[in-house]
Amino acid sequence: MFPRLPPATRALILVNVAVFLLQQVGGDLMGGLFALWPLGSGLFRPWQLLTYAFLHGNLVHLFVNMLALFMFGGALERYWGGGRLVLFYVVCVLSAGATQLAVQGLSGQEPTVGASGGIFGVLLAFAWYFPRQRIILLFPPIPMPAWLFVTVYALLELFYGVTGREQGVAHFAHLGGLLGGALCILYWRTRRRFSA
Repeated sequence: MFPRLPPATRALILVNVAVFLLQQVGGDLMGGLFALWPLGSGLFRPWQLLTYAFLHGNLVHLFVNMLALFMFGGALERYWGGGRLVLFYVVCVLSAGATQLAVQGLSGQEPTVGASGGIFGVLLAFAWYFPRQRIILLFPPIPMPAWLFVTVYALLELFYGVTGREQGVAHFAHLGGLLGGALCILYWRTRRRFSA
């Protein structure tokens, strides 16, 4: 299916697609058990901090996330190896989920789904390790270096999150994925420096 895509990135994409197909059959049952429900909803379960990232709201949501994983995850896997990519992705997903729960507090009633928190971590890592790599936006088609793309995207997420615009999007989960990714990379760098 993806002949040049490294195995861990390919596996993450295929698992997301398979779970989305299961959602089409299991619908409410999948959402009730595996979406990330707010702490005060009575539906929260600890495993949801991971499982929510494999559910998606619709086909466009899935496609955009998997396209980003396809574009940036493969480069990171070639640089890090598959095990480190998967570990990094999981850290970003968990930090995104924890951030979303903290921001929602006990008042939220809507569940969170989607791989976006993990994807934002992957974007951050790509910009961190390949800062001058050119990325071309789809709309409008403007080329820019990866570091600028991720910086602008993060600022937009912060703006939308703080102002409450673009309802129905978990902007703080996206920012939590960025934060988790940055902390993970800094931890790895510090550990390597001390071990050297």
